[in-house]
Amino acid sequence: MEQKVPVVDSNQNPLMPTTPGRADRWVKSGKATPFWKKGIFCVRLNIEPSARNYQPMACGIDPGSKMEGYTISSANHQYLNIQLLAVDWVKKHVKTRREMRRSRRYRKTPCRQPRWNKLTNKIRLAPSTKARWQWKLRIANWLSQIYPITVFVVEDIKANTWGGKWGKNFSPLQVGKDWFYSQIQKIAPVELLQGSETAELRNQLGLKKSQNQMAETFSAHCVDSFTLAYSAVG
Repeated sequence: MEQKVPVVDSNQNPLMPTTPGRADRWVKSGKATPFWKKGIFCVRLNIEPSARNYQPMACGIDPGSKMEGYTISSANHQYLNIQLLAVDWVKKHVKTRREMRRSRRYRKTPCRQPRWNKLTNKIRLAPSTKARWQWKLRIANWLSQIYPITVFVVEDIKANTWGGKWGKNFSPLQVGKDWFYSQIQKIAPVELLQGSETAELRNQLGLKKSQNQMAETFSAHCVDSFTLAYSAVG
């Protein structure tokens, strides 16, 4: 993977990344200002760019229950590979909060009168599901602020449902990913690949996936996110 430095203009709009040497010359001459964006070194142009030519750039997202991978790639360059821990602690916190609330009901302490539940008969995301997919949306927003992403390619996770469409409405995974797709489409178009399609393309590229999904290596999750991005830009 060739190292590239993300570039934004004076209005914080992402431009095509550049080489570290060119970015260093821009900074020394005063044409650009360096800054860090969530641990990634970037430069902001202080002058109008000479051109605004963009190449198709894809962001591959490989969701996971414990870890997930993200890849930013174009037809000629691979700009970024990251693996992040998924949000899986909210469910335990909600359970602890519920148990503590129930224990308080048996104490002889003043409490307010019960209020009408405003969420009755409304479609909503469970706290654990909402936190998990909001995390993915925040990562997508962060990457789109420094890279001119033209398409998101996401591996569509299979949701175990029953009863057809009716059963899908009660699947936290199905409801969560549908919400995520609707939100991420506001940033860039979204393409979905099934797990079998990702595996077939990965085998065609001669790549192997690690059996240890928690390993901090490219072959754990980034191999799939790279394959997803490759399917869109080649």
